[in-house]
Amino acid sequence: MPDHIVSLAQIRDARPFVASRVHRTPMLSSATAAAFLERASGTKVADGRIYLKAEHLQKTGSFKPRGMTWKIESLTADERRRGIITLSAGNAAQAYAWAGRTAGVPATVVMPAAAVRSKVDACRGYGAEVVLLGANVGEALVEMERVRDARGLTYCHPFDDPFVIAGHGSIGLELLEDLPEVDVVVVGVGGGGLISGIAAALKESRPGIRVYGVEPERSNALSLALERGEIVQIQPVSIADGLGAPFAGQWTLAMVQHYVDGIVLLDDPAIMAGMRFAAERMKQLFEPAGAAALAALLTGRLPVRSGERVALIASGGNVELSRVGEFFAGASALPGA
Repeated sequence: MPDHIVSLAQIRDARPFVASRVHRTPMLSSATAAAFLERASGTKVADGRIYLKAEHLQKTGSFKPRGMTWKIESLTADERRRGIITLSAGNAAQAYAWAGRTAGVPATVVMPAAAVRSKVDACRGYGAEVVLLGANVGEALVEMERVRDARGLTYCHPFDDPFVIAGHGSIGLELLEDLPEVDVVVVGVGGGGLISGIAAALKESRPGIRVYGVEPERSNALSLALERGEIVQIQPVSIADGLGAPFAGQWTLAMVQHYVDGIVLLDDPAIMAGMRFAAERMKQLFEPAGAAALAALLTGRLPVRSGERVALIASGGNVELSRVGEFFAGASALPGA
């Protein structure tokens, strides 16, 4: 086994604790999405339905508490007493804030000054101290390191950590129980923690399953790392702030190289088309990051074959409600419309 690989055994070890803390999210399905895909590409999926693992209905509005609650469980008594600090544009910050409160561990979250207000408010509502500084995640990183060192806090990574990845992998185990004959799974990608855990759980259980990631075109740190074979620093720019990691990590790069079948890139109008489709036709409100996997499928960007059973991860529902009209107005037309 290569270095920096989280095993199926580690994911199985994490699952009972994770399951005791978070929701077992439902598996939704959409015949309308399957019909759009068929019109766009001629591909007729199994069951005449696209399946969606509804992580936008998870605690804090995204999949993140799965990994974060397991990470906090791994801390020593002294680390818990001193408290944790993390860096995030929003969803990881909320998850650590919630997991910290649940475990009785003080949490400080550092976020860019332009972070989505609803996510900032949620972090404070969960009891975390929020530090807003920097024009982007890269600049906020410098402030996070200063606060960490000054206060003796334990840094909990938003994605590049084996405990975080193992906790997220519980989604893959649930998906196999709910849809054992799945052929293709599609996952939105930021830093890569979610797709790493899911892909390991799926591929180690059923190697024939194909796993694809979806990145915004201008927030493509993982794609660049795969292309160059090393971690690449970027300044992410996308409406999908939840997929705006400034770099992939050692763990996530290694795991994506080992398990993932491909990454596709989408522009923001295509991502917003997926978000609008979910609201109009499925009556589900995803944030842009949560709609990326659906958008990639509906726009025909994925190598899906007729007769295959396809599942998507709806990874986030933390929408800035004041911007919903802007998001929908910026959506491109879907090929199957």
